[in-house]
Amino acid sequence: MKFLAALALALTTVYANPLEKRAQPQGIDVSGFQPSVNWAIVKANGLSFAYIKATEGTTFTSSSFSSQYTGATNAGFIRGAYHFAHPDSSSGAAQANFFLAHGGGWSGDGITLPGALDIEYNPSGAECYGLSASAMVAWIRDFSNTYHAATTRNSAAFAATSPLWIARYASAIGTLPAGWRYVTLVWLHDLFNGDAAGLKR
Repeated sequence: MKFLAALALALTTVYANPLEKRAQPQGIDVSGFQPSVNWAIVKANGLSFAYIKATEGTTFTSSSFSSQYTGATNAGFIRGAYHFAHPDSSSGAAQANFFLAHGGGWSGDGITLPGALDIEYNPSGAECYGLSASAMVAWIRDFSNTYHAATTRNSAAFAATSPLWIARYASAIGTLPAGWRYVTLVWLHDLFNGDAAGLKR
């Protein structure tokens, strides 16, 4: 199952059933595959938040990130950055630090979302990057703990307090990964499981 683990969005109001209907502000996630986003049109279509790809591994920074981030800001979006993980190339800490140095930071200004980790099975090789389940959990925990230490967003506890951004390819989300009781964001639909005030926290 492909999933995105949204890090550091420690919301105290989202302890609901994973499928419970909430206010669900809509958003968008973009990367270099969408280099020219017309943010005014996106905003006019009712979207209110955006996640923008900043980095990948410890060697790639998106050439579109700065213009996309600025465009989203100027259009009045609540926005944040995400990092595409390569757990087979370096430690979680190394990748978190690279992400933090290239757009993945957080501030309590009410318009910056905490960073998100895009962790997938592996689009170009061995499933789960050849890592065992315990090694993958350790890698994600290393990333999460490093991000938390730098931003104070996200708890040192792993799954129970790290919000989940999960892909939904069918009419229902399905079984959540072990350790998560609810979903914070739903990918492909980019729905936030909370209200607009929760997005700003």
